[in-house]
Amino acid sequence: MGSLSAGPVADFLMADFSRCAVDTSALVWQAEGQTPSACCVVCPPCGSRTVVLYDTDLPDVTAEDFSKVDLHQFKWIHWEGRNAEEQVKMIQRVVAFNAALPRQQQRIVVSVEIEKTREPLYQLFPHGDVVFVSKDVARHFGFLSAGAAVKGLCGRLKPGAVLVCAWAEEGADALGPSGSVVHSDAFPPETLVDTLGAGDTFNSAVIYTLSNGGSLQDALTFGCRVAGGKCGFHGYDGIEKDFGNSLKTSKP
Repeated sequence: MGSLSAGPVADFLMADFSRCAVDTSALVWQAEGQTPSACCVVCPPCGSRTVVLYDTDLPDVTAEDFSKVDLHQFKWIHWEGRNAEEQVKMIQRVVAFNAALPRQQQRIVVSVEIEKTREPLYQLFPHGDVVFVSKDVARHFGFLSAGAAVKGLCGRLKPGAVLVCAWAEEGADALGPSGSVVHSDAFPPETLVDTLGAGDTFNSAVIYTLSNGGSLQDALTFGCRVAGGKCGFHGYDGIEKDFGNSLKTSKP
């Protein structure tokens, strides 16, 4: 779920969504603002990237927008930290929905990502069943490793939540309800080609594994494998080619 405004950038995005069979029924079409766009310049020798962003005044999705979504169709909802005050209200709606379900019915799992070092985003920490915190945020709080970050920031979470922190070439660590830290090494490609979106592929692979009944260790390892593999090619189409069998066999 996100915001778009009619125009050539939105047309490009919608065509790509259609090509990839992405459900866009929950998109919010804004009457004001323009859809932002970015030009990414990748340096082949080292895989670094420079992003030139054309940002606009496109409004974010609001709690009122989210109130129109039928929650019965979901078993997991993920939020990337943006307009946190509104997102807390959205999550509270999910919590209320879960509380009203019959005991035997599966609850919706809530995950949040806190990527930017912006104070308002930190209010999301206690609202996720699974919380992804970035290396930048961890370092902002004074932590020098993923393991130190998950142990140091776990007090901000609600009881029973999972905290995950990826640390680029050093892999990732996570801390679950047991209080034990689990770790996965990184899986770098033979040649570094394109790191753009590696963090998002890591998050999605972790969520995919956990939502299909995998362990936290399995989820962390698969996340690092997919993120590392993605860094070996441009774009994202290669994920299906390289990990398609893993995605199929990991389903219960």
